[in-house]
Amino acid sequence: MSRELFQSLPFPGLLADAILVVHALFVVFVLGGQVLVMIGWARGWEWVRNPWFRFTHLALITFIVIQTWLGELCPLTVWESWLREAAGQSAYDGSFIQHWLGSLLFLDLPWWVFQAVYTAFGAVVVVSWVHFPPRRRRTPSSRPPGGRG
Repeated sequence: MSRELFQSLPFPGLLADAILVVHALFVVFVLGGQVLVMIGWARGWEWVRNPWFRFTHLALITFIVIQTWLGELCPLTVWESWLREAAGQSAYDGSFIQHWLGSLLFLDLPWWVFQAVYTAFGAVVVVSWVHFPPRRRRTPSSRPPGGRG
């Protein structure tokens, strides 16, 4: 997508806030999802083995790690920045949502720190896949005869 497209959208400040909220939800899903997988592994929760949940989680952290190693910012960060520019706002000086969620999401650290943290987190996700893999739902034919399985 191009910067010009974002500059032509109506309500760019509001759209930038919406992207920031979505970005925060992705972060919560990736971090919280892994925490729940680890707790579920220890407690025997079967729902954390749901393949849709696990594949989505793995895909997101894989994308994050690859983007970081390529030296690229997350597209959500770029799009939000373009929208803030279109709204005449400087990054992270605008609305309440922008200020608070922005300060939680965007840390001023060297790039190598993000590479190391994201890669380590990605490794934890992969290890949990190997030792606590997702499971497919049982079909009626895979249940034991006469049992609820």
